[in-house]
Amino acid sequence: MPFSAEFRCIAGCPGAFPLDQVIYRCPRCGDLLEVVHDLAALRERSAAEWKRLFAERWGTANADEPWGSGVWGKHEWVAPQLAQANIVSMREGATHLTPIPRFAADLGLGDVRVKQCGTSHSGSFKDLGMTVLVSMVKQMVANGQQLRAVACASTGDTSAALAAYAAAAQLRSVVILPRGKISTAQLVQPLAAGALVLAIDTDFDGCMRLVQELADKDGVYLANSMNSLRLEGQKTVAIELAQQLGWTVPDWIVIPGGNLGNVSALGAGFELLLALGLVTKRPRICVAQAAHASPLYASYQAGFAELVPVKAKTTLASAIQIGSPVSFKKAVRALRAFDGVVEIASEAELADASAHADRDGLFTCPHTGVALAALTKLAARGEVTRDHRVVVISTASGLKFADFKVGYHEARLTDVPSPRYRNVPVELPERYDAVRDALNRGLDAPATGVRD
Repeated sequence: MPFSAEFRCIAGCPGAFPLDQVIYRCPRCGDLLEVVHDLAALRERSAAEWKRLFAERWGTANADEPWGSGVWGKHEWVAPQLAQANIVSMREGATHLTPIPRFAADLGLGDVRVKQCGTSHSGSFKDLGMTVLVSMVKQMVANGQQLRAVACASTGDTSAALAAYAAAAQLRSVVILPRGKISTAQLVQPLAAGALVLAIDTDFDGCMRLVQELADKDGVYLANSMNSLRLEGQKTVAIELAQQLGWTVPDWIVIPGGNLGNVSALGAGFELLLALGLVTKRPRICVAQAAHASPLYASYQAGFAELVPVKAKTTLASAIQIGSPVSFKKAVRALRAFDGVVEIASEAELADASAHADRDGLFTCPHTGVALAALTKLAARGEVTRDHRVVVISTASGLKFADFKVGYHEARLTDVPSPRYRNVPVELPERYDAVRDALNRGLDAPATGVRD
């Protein structure tokens, strides 16, 4: 079937642009663009037929086909004009929806699950968007377009995903990072993949200004989430979790927010599911921000007033340490459509919530901790209750933030003076009685709380 999609202005200006055109903003008003699909063509297949097709593709193992990817299993809903030969896939997506019953019970809640986006190839949800963007760039280059490199500003995870997918596509990548403000594990990923890494004495917002100028003047292709191709891949999180829940939707989704592309993509995914009849209900959405970088929260508190950029303060949730989010308007539109709320978490709250959820066997990143802390507050206020099904979006692997974990359990984190779930080794001599006594004391102690 002749499925198609194109860029259009989010403000409704006339005109449409092909997905392989180098364009990031509306030439009339300067607003961001979004990808719009031909719904009439997509409706030629019934909801039941789409469900059957997606079920057949889920997790398929044929190495010559990308359909087992959580993104490319929804090819027609993502980038239908992209040729299969140009798809650059690392089997991203199709990630687990993990129950956390101990955490839920402690909050007085019932069914709470974590969507484990950090188990993707480079360790974060950014893979979902980068596979689409890099695949389109590969097609553009194959068709003769001259692009020197693909470039991004990053607080860590975007750079890792771009560098990995660009390397797989044999494309040059350029990464602009704030010097000294990302974890070592995040820094080494683009270095290992051969990216040109530029560490700048600024914050993320300063890096973003620089990369936009490079894209305007120096022939590099912009890979940040203001490029709507990224959001097309990221929206598959919504489709995946609906599929995993038997084509139902949760009552609440809690998602961390920095540059705000992720919540915009989440909303777009559910809008498409609703438009094509695969689900019949809208979830409520909570965007969780670190208190040290919370311009969306300030806007929400004022009735979604116009964005006032802030100078983001240092936060453990470094990937969302953003004071001037590019996708603000898209995020507000999604929150309005999904009866959304915005909540914040202090450094101590996000660290404790992360450690609390780890007691269910997770190893959560600090950004997921922000979302878990927001859920804790919503539960305490009675906005989320025991009869609500909740999904928390985990954005990255905790393995990228081992220093955060070590610092927490060694009580060395600034602004977290009394880590509630601290756990430390019990050091003992090589004597049976000492080991036995420690075992008995340890097993008789409660399984949560501080143990020194």
